Amino acid sequence: MNDKPQITYLFDPLCGWCYGASRILGELATSPDLAIGLAPVGLFSGAGAREVDAHFAAYAWSHDQRIASITGQPFTDQYRRNVLGKLGSSLDSGPATLALTAVALTEPSRELDALRLIQEARYVLGRDVTDPRELVDILTHAGLGVAASRLGVPDQELLTENHRRVEAGRTAMRGFRVDGVPALIVDDRQSRRLVQANELFSNPELLNALTGSGRPSAGPNP
Repeated sequence: MNDKPQITYLFDPLCGWCYGASRILGELATSPDLAIGLAPVGLFSGAGAREVDAHFAAYAWSHDQRIASITGQPFTDQYRRNVLGKLGSSLDSGPATLALTAVALTEPSRELDALRLIQEARYVLGRDVTDPRELVDILTHAGLGVAASRLGVPDQELLTENHRRVEAGRTAMRGFRVDGVPALIVDDRQSRRLVQANELFSNPELLNALTGSGRPSAGPNP
């Protein structure tokens, strides 16, 4: 029986704060004492998708600068010019979420790596990761050719699993009354608790806390 703490990462691939948390997630993923599973919540897909206009672009850039100052993650001029500057485009995380599900179905051990590559393509390289063709290219060049092929021509299994994952993420958010991402749900086999963004970014001892030093009280059990 696997008695490692199970970490469920609630996120959206187009969430700037989730990109800001990518270094932290990478560090957690290297710990042999933790198991991490990704749970996309569809924050900017479906009804949450929106058009990029000048007001939104300015709003997003100001928040991006705050994220950069707190996390050290870069938001480049290429991103500002080619992504936020593409007025009339859509902020829609649906395609990127589907790309990650394709990786989860084919090479699940590389899903967090694929998320990092998609985030860097957007925020560093200024690529349009709302375009499935760009995502296919990103996966292909990452050596994830099977996932890329499935994303290029989505089959029913992929679409069904993607829907299931997003609904599971949203259910977890409701159960723990999470009002934003990124967030972690930690299951240490004795209790489940929520780690919200403020703790994720401010607690330098987070890894030690998650691997067993102290056991906080149980949270909701959705």
